[in-house]
Formats: sequence, structure tokens, C-alpha cells
Amino acid sequence: MNTVAAASASASAAAPRSFRDVWLISSGHAFTHWYTATFFLLLPLIGKELGLSYTEIGLIMTVQHAVGAISNLPGGLVVDMVGKKGYLMALSLFWVGFPYALMSLTHSYWPLLVCVTLVGIGNNLWHPAAISALAHRYPDRKGLMLSFHGMGGNAADALAPLVVGALLAWFSWRSVVVMNVVPGIVMATMIVVMLGAFTTASRADSINAGGKSRGIQDYLKDYVSLLKNRALMLVCTSSAFRTMTQAGLLTFLPVYLAYELGYSPFLVGVCLAVLQVAGFVASPFAGHLSDKMGRKRIVISATILTGVMIVAMAFAGDSLLFVLFIALVGFFLYAMRPVLQAWAVESTPAHLAGSGVGLQFGITAVGASVSPALFGMIADAYDIHTGFLFLAGTIVASNFLIFFMPGGEPHKARATAIAKV
Repeated sequence: MNTVAAASASASAAAPRSFRDVWLISSGHAFTHWYTATFFLLLPLIGKELGLSYTEIGLIMTVQHAVGAISNLPGGLVVDMVGKKGYLMALSLFWVGFPYALMSLTHSYWPLLVCVTLVGIGNNLWHPAAISALAHRYPDRKGLMLSFHGMGGNAADALAPLVVGALLAWFSWRSVVVMNVVPGIVMATMIVVMLGAFTTASRADSINAGGKSRGIQDYLKDYVSLLKNRALMLVCTSSAFRTMTQAGLLTFLPVYLAYELGYSPFLVGVCLAVLQVAGFVASPFAGHLSDKMGRKRIVISATILTGVMIVAMAFAGDSLLFVLFIALVGFFLYAMRPVLQAWAVESTPAHLAGSGVGLQFGITAVGASVSPALFGMIADAYDIHTGFLFLAGTIVASNFLIFFMPGGEPHKARATAIAKV
């Protein structure tokens, strides 16, 4: 096992110290979230125009996440086999943005579902390519680097509601989704030019024990082994419950603010921005602390506090306290995201990093696909406040699974244990 420690130290030493790639990939991640954040703000407008129920609104996001769950699994495998992460990230970024522009041509429910289906397919390549690339470049600081990647998403999630909320004062939602395509195309071009292929796989990773290049059967065999990886599957399942909370909140918080509290699109955008700014602040702290203190301790604390804040938010009503609880939910909910991603990467063999990330996001997308539809049915059957209590229950379930997870200790402790074996 000394060779493992030596290899890890060698990889760490070889990792470049320039942060250019980190900021470029994080900026690309921001645009994948920009489109989704825009759509969450437009959902109340689309729902009113098409006369949709809570259940039908929830089904829109359920379809998108369900397609993402199905396509994420082969997406991670494609990333490991192709290896050209820069090109794959650029393709994903374009594929996420373009279907939203097609929504401007829809005037009924079913064509809208077709567009969100295309978004779900396109989004499956980004995270396996980006997260595995950053984890490879910065093996000793996965939590911190992935928190920067997450901050890109939080920044876009915060800015998009403000910008789009202001644009809606002058333009229709159909015009806004068309405008949104242009910056994404520019960002995809920058990734191709500045990152190129950005392959991280070594020659040894692409050769099997017989000295031949690894074929699809080799990758499929290794992929099946991931399903038997207890640590990885527990992290993925816990991530799925956390994402259930996030997906339900992002889908129905704007609807609640617009329908129940009568907020304007701009004020809805402000509240969503508060949620994401809090997550933006929390992410690097949580990522850094998890590198030093261990993943498990940070995730347990964040999940408990998220559940408490969601319950408080549901009963706060139309007051300043409501906005405060929104901020606290965002802080604790997003604090654990990069920590769980780093934990999943550490539980996966290096040559299957893309597949492991794809598996994690595939399983989390299953949770995300279930949550909006269940929330909508609960809100139609009872009321929307009961729906928020359901979300508090999902984050409690996430916390319960964490206690069964092996590992999660600080990186230096793990490295020391390996070196002694």
C-alpha cells in the first residue's frame, strides 16, 4: 500500500497550482445553473398562462430530473471513455441552453415537456466531466475546489432571478429565454478555446491487465463494480434525499411567493437571490472545513440545521423573518453539496471518476424527479405549507443515512492511514 501513498503524493505534486482552469470551469458551471434559475422564475408566469395546477407544475421539473437520472448514468461512462472533458463540457453547456430558447415557441403543455426533456439530456455531461477534472487536478483539496465549482452555480442562481426579474418588466418571458442563449454560446466557445480536450486520463488508465486498450466491456464491468461499492452508494443515496429538498424548494418557493404572498417577479427574484447568496457564502467554508475536519461532521451538522430552518420558514408567514429563514436554508442546504461530491469522488477508483460522478448525479436526479411531483400532489391535496414540511422530512432522511457511511475523516488522516498499511 506504500505505492498507493506514493502515487497519491506524486499526483498531488504534479497538480498545477494555477487557478485558471478552476475559474473557467466554475464559470461554465454558472451558466448551466443560469438557465435553470431563469426557468424557476418563469414557472409561475408559464403556469398562469397555461392554467396549470400545482401537480402539473411539479411534473414539469419531475420530467426534467427523471430524464437527467436516466441519461446521467451513461453520461459518466462516456466521459471516462472519451476523456475529452473540455469538448464535453462545451457540448453540455450548449445543449442545456438551446432547449430553453425553443420554449419560446411552445403554447401548450406537452411541447413544453419535450423542451425540458432535452434539457435533462444535455445537462448529464457537465458534472461528470467538470467534477472529475477538478478532483484530478487538486487531489488534496477536493472539498475546496468543488466548493468553488458549486459557488459558480450559486452565483448564477443568485444573479439570474435578479436580472431576469428586472428584464420581465420590459420583455415577455418568451423573449427572455431567447436572449439567454447568447451568453451560453459565448461561454461554450471560451471553454473549447481555453481548455481544448482537457483530458485527465493517463495512458495506464486506458490499458487493461492484458496490455490492450480498454474497451467498452472493460468499462461496463468496472461500472457494475461501482454499484457494489457500499460507501459510494450510501453517499449517492444521501445526496438524493438532499436533492429532493433542493428540487422541491426551488420549484415551489417561487410559486408560493407569487401565488400565496402576491410578490412581483422582481421580489420573487430577490428572495431566490437571498437563498443562493447564502449558499455562495457557505460553500467554500464547508468545503475547506470538510478537508480539514472530515466530510461526515460537516454534512451531519448541515442537514440537521437545514431541516430546522425549513420548518421555521414554513411557519414564518409574510414577514422579514421569512426572508431570514430563506437565507439560512440556503446557507445550510448548499453547504453540504460540495462536501458530498468530494466524498463520492474519494469513494470511487480514479479511472472511474467520471462514472462515479455520473452515478451520483443519476441517483440524485431520481430524488429530484420525485420531489416536485410529490410536493405538488401534497399541496393540491392539503396546502403548500404541508408541502414544505414534506421537504423537511427529506433532509432528515438524508441525515439518517449519513450515520451508516464509512470514512469521512479528514484527508490527512486518510493519507497517514494508507501510508502505514
